[in-house]
Amino acid sequence: MTPLAPNETVIGDHVAAALGFLRADPSELMAGHPDHTFLPALDRLLRWQEAGADTAVFHGGVYSVRCRYAELGLSELLPLQRVLLGAQSRRKGAFGGFHHLDQGYRHLQMYAVVTMHGAMESDTPQRPELALLDLLRAYAHDCLHYGSRRRYISVGGKPARTQYGINFRRPSGQPYSATDSQGSPHTRNLGIVMEGACDREARRITRETAVRAGFTEPDDALGRLAFRDMTGALTDEDVTAEPAEAHEGEAAGYVERLRRYEMGVNRRYAFFLTEFAPGEEEDLHDLLLAAVISGDTRGLSAWLDARHGPGTFAGVFLSGAYFQPADLGLSA
Repeated sequence: MTPLAPNETVIGDHVAAALGFLRADPSELMAGHPDHTFLPALDRLLRWQEAGADTAVFHGGVYSVRCRYAELGLSELLPLQRVLLGAQSRRKGAFGGFHHLDQGYRHLQMYAVVTMHGAMESDTPQRPELALLDLLRAYAHDCLHYGSRRRYISVGGKPARTQYGINFRRPSGQPYSATDSQGSPHTRNLGIVMEGACDREARRITRETAVRAGFTEPDDALGRLAFRDMTGALTDEDVTAEPAEAHEGEAAGYVERLRRYEMGVNRRYAFFLTEFAPGEEEDLHDLLLAAVISGDTRGLSAWLDARHGPGTFAGVFLSGAYFQPADLGLSA
């Protein structure tokens, strides 16, 4: 039987069979990171606990995730056995965390691939507080991806996703909204809006967890930057370029990706909320997340229409090319 996420619809038995095959064996995902050793998150956390880390901080954060997401309409979280947490890297100088290359939720396989924050050569973190907060941020983020509305059909004999949350894609591959121009401070792209909404919520939960645990900013530059990123407290100065020698090795690449993500996703989303919901940013954020989970845009659209006029959702996001006839290879 094909395992399905809470809000997935699969059209066709062969599509279901293909997804079932992909979701039965995550070895292909781990093969993408041959230097790292992956364990289910619960097994890795047990090792951290045995080494002296207070993993109750993470589990308390997961409780907050469960309560908050139930309010939004998501009652089932991504099983921690389907979160693969990498460490024990054979690559000298490997540096992991939320902004590690090629990690995150994989919807076809229904697994999340994440890495231990910081130096990865050990099986336990050098800085447990940061590693636990980073894992919580990644898990809270990926639970929203896992719980988002999805619809799969067959295209060319393979599973194709035609709906993700409030974003759509035609069988021809044409996306509902266009890509933002490079360097734009604002967004008209639904992918950026949904990604930003997921991370805003994940960082809020991580920030509140850090406060309850009494965690404070580290004194060193790299630790301070990571802590601010995990908790949504990056400043303008944090995301401006530093001399190359300020960070070394893989940590330098990690910092660069952190800054690109902050500017390209989180700040564009924050600008979007201010642009379309001045003084009501959190109301719009909640509506967006609830719509992403259910896939139903009616409440969100009505809210936007009441403030900006009829047809706001399509007017903001719909690409002019979305409904162009697809080339099906048919002769006249």
